[in-house]
Amino acid sequence: MGALVIAVNPNVNFSCEQISAILDEVFRTYSDFIENPLTGLSFDGLLRTYDDGAGDVDRDFSALFSSSQVSFITQLEAPSCSSSCSMIGLADKSRITQRIPNLRVAPAWAKSPNHGVDYDNTWKLVEDMEIVIRRRIKACAHGHKTDFSVEFDDKRFFWDENCADFRTLLKEVREIRVAIDRNLPREEAFDRHMAVGRTLFDYKILTEALHSFQRAADLSPIDVRPQFRLGNCLCLLGRLNEAKVSYMLGLELAETNSNRWLGLLPQIHVNLGIVLEGEGMLLSACEHYREAAILCPTHYRALKLLGSALLGVGEYKAAEKALEEAVFLNPEFPDAHCDLGTVLHAVGEDEKAILEFQRAIDLNPSHLDALYNLGCLFQDLGRFQRAAEMYGRVLGIQPNHWRAQVNRAVSLLGGGKATDAKKALREALKMTNRVELYDAMAHMKQLQKKNQGGRLSTFAKKNEGLADGVEVIVEEASKFKRANEKTTSRECLADTLHIRDFQRITRLHRCDVSFLKKEIGGSEESVSHSESEEPEKSIRKATLEVILRKLLHFLKPETFQGAVKAVDQQILSVLDATSSGRVDLGMFYAVIAPICAGEPGKRKRAAFDALLWRSRKEGQGVIGKVDALIYMRYLRLIYFPSQGYSDQLVAHVEEENKMISFPEFLQIFDDDRRGFGILSTLVKLETYGRIRHGGHSCQACRYPIIGPRFKEMTSHFNLCMTCYSHGNVPSNIKQEQYRFKEY
Repeated sequence: MGALVIAVNPNVNFSCEQISAILDEVFRTYSDFIENPLTGLSFDGLLRTYDDGAGDVDRDFSALFSSSQVSFITQLEAPSCSSSCSMIGLADKSRITQRIPNLRVAPAWAKSPNHGVDYDNTWKLVEDMEIVIRRRIKACAHGHKTDFSVEFDDKRFFWDENCADFRTLLKEVREIRVAIDRNLPREEAFDRHMAVGRTLFDYKILTEALHSFQRAADLSPIDVRPQFRLGNCLCLLGRLNEAKVSYMLGLELAETNSNRWLGLLPQIHVNLGIVLEGEGMLLSACEHYREAAILCPTHYRALKLLGSALLGVGEYKAAEKALEEAVFLNPEFPDAHCDLGTVLHAVGEDEKAILEFQRAIDLNPSHLDALYNLGCLFQDLGRFQRAAEMYGRVLGIQPNHWRAQVNRAVSLLGGGKATDAKKALREALKMTNRVELYDAMAHMKQLQKKNQGGRLSTFAKKNEGLADGVEVIVEEASKFKRANEKTTSRECLADTLHIRDFQRITRLHRCDVSFLKKEIGGSEESVSHSESEEPEKSIRKATLEVILRKLLHFLKPETFQGAVKAVDQQILSVLDATSSGRVDLGMFYAVIAPICAGEPGKRKRAAFDALLWRSRKEGQGVIGKVDALIYMRYLRLIYFPSQGYSDQLVAHVEEENKMISFPEFLQIFDDDRRGFGILSTLVKLETYGRIRHGGHSCQACRYPIIGPRFKEMTSHFNLCMTCYSHGNVPSNIKQEQYRFKEY
């Protein structure tokens, strides 16, 4: 196999380590096609590597059977690996070339021709450990016969830590580790610790495997393999932060000698990305998945993970491209088909999405995500019978899947089966009492309005708390007048509610602005200064994500992922309009300052300080008016999307060219027309947005009013802030003009 790799890449000079790393990846990936370790990969296995995109048949055939045919036959006969090893000074007779051992009992990892063991005596230790471990498994499982030819399924065996045989096994392992350190030279001790660790890892004796890999790392601090194995152990033990440290150290070591560790580098990037994703750091994970795919273009798992992470941050086009490539490389990868279907649905390609979900289900009929997502897609398309069928299949596999039960109730109601829907909703209520149930009830209400011409069933009325079905009309904004200056305008309230929704998703309203100011002061690291005269301190998105994690340290990983997605879609997409992958950090700080927690004056000061830090004139206390106007333009583009692009602001930028102090900055900031004068309304909603108004209910939606109450002074009806901002009024109180007073 090594000769084949060399022959089909005639323009590449491989080292022995590179060939070993490539073979290790191939034999581990296609271990199912190795019936006998002594004979290696079968013909079917070789075909499968080509089917998976690991090579190009036509190109390889041309390379083999052109002018190099004779040299290829010579390479097949020559002991290329052993000769390479002798050239790099491995002349110790106790050491061996990378061959498969002829053992009575061998661990799974030893089946790979590139198992990494260098000493013959290490195999004797591995065989002894296999026998001991299997004997202890038999004893713990209360077996009577020890048959060493049986292959144990270690994934299904769970150790009982209170079992005496298990404690005895741990004692024996520790004695072996002590004996290795006491009696052997450094290189051979390293070899044995790695072999012991891999054997223990295969049997999920993770704590002891961790000790073996750590000892190997101590013996050879510049070797990447123990750091990689340490990271794997720590991952399975749930110690993600420590795993990240091990992977990062391994990555640093591998990059200092990339030729030697070329085969391991992609997997380190992938595993590090998985750990970062587990911490909620999707943008950082994307960088590592992308790097793995660059190092190994046929690494379809890296491409799938990249696509999934990009989907998580809302970058749908890039996600679609990565997932399509993963599916092309491995058409039988159900997870990639499922995520590609999700992306296609997000960009409006529903029919293509259905095909991808169905393909994933064909490959794996029990694929929960594909079944559930296909059900959601059918529900969105109004194909309620098919949606209910998909949700039913999900519940058949996982009966406690409450989301599927809730959506099944909605789909049944949409299909006209109210009795079955009521029963399904009761089952969902038994599983959970989460707020999503009430959102589902609202959805059911809307469906019944469509199906019954606006009439609500008794069941829907009871669950929604509605006295009657009120028909609502939407009036033009010009018809809404303010009774006094204290009443918030409809347009201003609509924009403010949009900002409040963004605050709730990102949780930035829980980040104190004083903490933001501290972060501004310590952000010089990882910042690139613009070579032009324009004031800019740019930073990579992944590094910005790390800063954002510090600001939102109180969020759980999955909640933080949602926050990053919202920030990326609403803020970073504007600040990085050219998709360069870098963001003006000072401008980012200034943009989020007004929506952080704290007094309005402190928020404005933090925004000014961020622009001051960005302009590199912190000691002078002034910024360019051009910078202030650019900042205001960004604020309005990001937080007032309904207003669109403002050419007027561009004209101001071209005309103004002077320095301004903080008081002058405040005049621009508080301007309603071209600044962020909406801040006072935002602060009012933050303070009083949860106040209830006794027995007052909104005449449009019939819900109890929470937050500001808007009373129409002529007909004396009340609206909640949401209905007021949307222009919703009851059809039976239609007027030519409305005058509202805010309470």
